Amino acid sequence: MEDSFTSQQTYIDEFDSVEYLKMYYDQEQAMLSEWTDFALQTLHEVFSAGGIGGDTIMDIGSGPTIYQLLSACEKFKNIIISDFLEQNLAEIQKWLKKEPGAFDWTSYIERVCKLEGNGATCEEKAEKLRNKVKEVLRCDVLKENPFEPLTLNPVDCVISCLCLEACCNDMESFCDVLKHLKSLIKPGGCLLLLSKLNRHYYSVGDQRFSALPVTREGLEKALKDAGYETMEIKVADQNYQSKILMLYAKHK
Repeated sequence: MEDSFTSQQTYIDEFDSVEYLKMYYDQEQAMLSEWTDFALQTLHEVFSAGGIGGDTIMDIGSGPTIYQLLSACEKFKNIIISDFLEQNLAEIQKWLKKEPGAFDWTSYIERVCKLEGNGATCEEKAEKLRNKVKEVLRCDVLKENPFEPLTLNPVDCVISCLCLEACCNDMESFCDVLKHLKSLIKPGGCLLLLSKLNRHYYSVGDQRFSALPVTREGLEKALKDAGYETMEIKVADQNYQSKILMLYAKHK
């Protein structure tokens, strides 16, 4: 971990959402194919297994991306997207509203359509996701109520990808954030976390952003301490970061 963990104000001032999308999700950038392949395949398997579904899923720390919700939109009636940064929410709104300059997620949508094999076209899948997104909200997971001053009803599932380790500077604050998220989940509902293990930082252009180097064991302990029951963990090797992980836990 860096000597000084990246502050929220630095994110507000320095995080370039467009550069982030180009750097990590442009299909010509092969370095991320391992992450996206793992995420799309694993989320497809999780949601198609039939154990997770319901009325509403909430994405915490969406960033400027939508790929993590492509399989979820088949199992939930409503989707809430959220992020700390206004520039990330603006990029998502561009895609939802089909505005000029919106990032092209076509290749990701096509991959999920192929995985699902139900005959849906890329256009139909994209419209299904757009229609199910009911709210795009600013959130701050470091607050006890991440959506302050709003109070949201608990949902059936919370999903978070590559978010919590970027905003927590130690495992104590990580555990606190898990408790904050628990208040957003119905009893018996579930939490899905997708993460890269043992990562100290990531870069967007010339700007470096801190990351908490979490371990599988540390995650399991934090979840237990926060009052979750770990249901399933999947870990895969990756060339650029040693491990990537999907963790499914239940609110007791």
